[in-house]
Amino acid sequence: MAAHLERNPGVSFDPSWFQDIKINFPGVKLRADTIGKRRSIKKEWQAAWLLRAVACMDLTTLSGDDSTSNVRRLCFKGQNPIRADLVEKLGVGHLNITCGAICVYSSRVPDAKKALADARSNLPIASVAFGFPAGQTPLSYRLMEIKDAVAKGATEIDIVLSRSHVMQGNWEDIYNEVKAAREACGDAHLKTILATGDCGSLDNVYRASMVSMMAGSDFIKTSTGKEGVNAILPVALVMVRCIREYHQRTGYKVGFKPAGGIRSAKDALVWLALMKEELGDEWTHPNLFRIGASSLLVDIERQLFHHCYGRYAAAHEFPIS
Repeated sequence: MAAHLERNPGVSFDPSWFQDIKINFPGVKLRADTIGKRRSIKKEWQAAWLLRAVACMDLTTLSGDDSTSNVRRLCFKGQNPIRADLVEKLGVGHLNITCGAICVYSSRVPDAKKALADARSNLPIASVAFGFPAGQTPLSYRLMEIKDAVAKGATEIDIVLSRSHVMQGNWEDIYNEVKAAREACGDAHLKTILATGDCGSLDNVYRASMVSMMAGSDFIKTSTGKEGVNAILPVALVMVRCIREYHQRTGYKVGFKPAGGIRSAKDALVWLALMKEELGDEWTHPNLFRIGASSLLVDIERQLFHHCYGRYAAAHEFPIS
């Protein structure tokens, strides 16, 4: 397990950290195109990496028809993400592998809290808030939503930036909003969604990343999953390089969470390779890396089934999440 991590307290707003940034798009694209292609992970090493991906997964349901029953099912799956016979064959029962967190709307946090309490589980509960996914409600309402989710039992809060501020370059306004959100979170960890598909440029992605970390974000996250463009490698590369620079400047480590469109086990391996190569092994643990996903787990289980039995199983043979 990764060591205990000191939270990022943020720093004073200083536009000199980001205002003159110029991203070399061809260079970023060239680097992104090589990630996951130069080396492959096979056999038992692939199985180990897939288990790590499971441990870093925020198992998510953010649907209009969410109910107590499907949140309870999600919580059970989060605590028991891999089929029992696969756990036995892999010899990893002693690791007690769970997902990284359960992610739901704030109205469903009490359902998740009760389900996990009944199971005597301390699995983190993440709640989207702050006007998710559009971020267009008044600031006072967005802060109230955070406080409500924390009061109900959320231990992690996923907020979304005001894209209008990003497009207009109102960086100090973004800093002030994220800082207010961090204060509203209290002890709950803050994950700031940049909605990179709406940021307009890689330069803006870098600036939004840096400002969010300066304001005290514990994680920065690519997307809500509702945009036309979600988690893609060129954007992620800019964000993780920004995380690295922030760490070099301040000594504080900030986590990264890609979300939206990550559906295959192969995708999960590529994202883990990115973290390992760009930030190091520490950023492959759930305290610094999460994958936002709702359908990824089934494909990972299928790949682990193939590793154990030498054949693929149909998706319906696995307990649904």
